[in-house]
Amino acid sequence: MAKVQLYSARTHETDPVRAAEAIAAQLGDVKPKLVTLYHARERDAAALNRALRERLPADCRLIGATTGGEIDKDGIHAGAVVVGALVGDLEVGLGLGAGLSSDAIGAGSRAIERACSELGIRPADIDPRKYVGLVIDDAFQHKKEELLLGVLERNQALILVGGGAGDTAQQSSLIHMDGEVVGDAVLVALIRTDAPWAALRSHWYLPTGQMIRVTKTDATCKRVLEIDGKPAAARYAELLGVEVEDLEFGKPHGFAARPTALKVGREYFIRAPWKVMPDGSILFANLMQEDTELELMQVGDMAELTRRFLEHEMPMRVRNPQAALYFHCSGRMWFAQSMGQASALSEAFRAGPPAVGFNCYFEMYSGFHINTTLTVLAFGSNE
Repeated sequence: MAKVQLYSARTHETDPVRAAEAIAAQLGDVKPKLVTLYHARERDAAALNRALRERLPADCRLIGATTGGEIDKDGIHAGAVVVGALVGDLEVGLGLGAGLSSDAIGAGSRAIERACSELGIRPADIDPRKYVGLVIDDAFQHKKEELLLGVLERNQALILVGGGAGDTAQQSSLIHMDGEVVGDAVLVALIRTDAPWAALRSHWYLPTGQMIRVTKTDATCKRVLEIDGKPAAARYAELLGVEVEDLEFGKPHGFAARPTALKVGREYFIRAPWKVMPDGSILFANLMQEDTELELMQVGDMAELTRRFLEHEMPMRVRNPQAALYFHCSGRMWFAQSMGQASALSEAFRAGPPAVGFNCYFEMYSGFHINTTLTVLAFGSNE
């Protein structure tokens, strides 16, 4: 019999030592094997890391990120320090790949190699039934597709869940790994467990059956020049029945309400339009390929779909869920705020198991860079 459990702690103390003391007091006698640390970018990350590291067991591993908001079972917070302590039947190997901006594939490859070496296994020999990878990257390097190629180059069956560290105001991010606090890097935490676990993802969009085709991109493959053979922004606005200026992400009838999705089997992976460019093209958050057919989606009930996912779908996928790690798209939070739904969305997290997470900058799910999505790594108990 095996299980993984999570205990969480939260403080708004601004002094690093007092914050670490408050976290340690809340965790009490818990002896975690892995601790996650999430906090706002403006905090002294190195001092907070040092103070918390001193109060953790010597053999406990520490990972974390700066955030666009911190999450626990009580909801979404701003300016807090949120810590999750994972205990039970798990082993953890950590790897950090530096130089993300200059060699993202290499950084991903180095991170998984180092994580595997700590567990005494080669990447090619990872059993995807027993191992899962948690990935946190410096989001503002915009290298998710490339780093995922590196992480998965020797074993494409490995399941990955994660998101980007970041900060709205400073447009920069830091990652914690044990005593290191760095930017321009990717972290891989490789977890081995015999407990029930699952990688999950949820968005609040519904398919419409309305299809579009990307007919021309620029050389970066992120700027779509034409949709259905017409100028991209004008065509998108025509399909939505709005003006081009109404497309901006966060407006009630634009990109955030009607993104596109790539259908893979029975699942829809959101491919979010991001910005209308001065030349009438559209900048997407993902790499886009010419002659790709995508489906226009329609936003549903934000809070209710999130609550239903946590309350019903997660227990169907993970036996007796005891712990969840959330990577929640900051774009979801921005849109919820613009629609007056932020409090209801925050309240929806009470429907889930004990959890910690953060508002991240674009998400990762297996080999996909996705967005406007909640991705989750959940653990349970087979006792």
